[in-house]
Amino acid sequence: MPLYEFSCSACSQVSEILCQMGETGQELACPKCGSSGLTKRMSVTAVPQGTSRQPGRTCCGREERCDPPPCGGDFCGRNI
Repeated sequence: MPLYEFSCSACSQVSEILCQMGETGQELACPKCGSSGLTKRMSVTAVPQGTSRQPGRTCCGREERCDPPPCGGDFCGRNI
């Protein structure tokens, strides 16, 4: 079930509530005051900007890819 934001018309509390997709908020109660006058809000999404990931390295520390089969376990294919 998805998590939605609802605003209470009685106390203005904004709450995140786990509910069915089709729920409008009319059948839910405010967690703060108990009122049944909740309105579903449009939530803001977070979109990552750029990347902070460093370029990948092989198990032996080199930047070039290893030839197949790839390294695994406790050995490096370049050292065989």
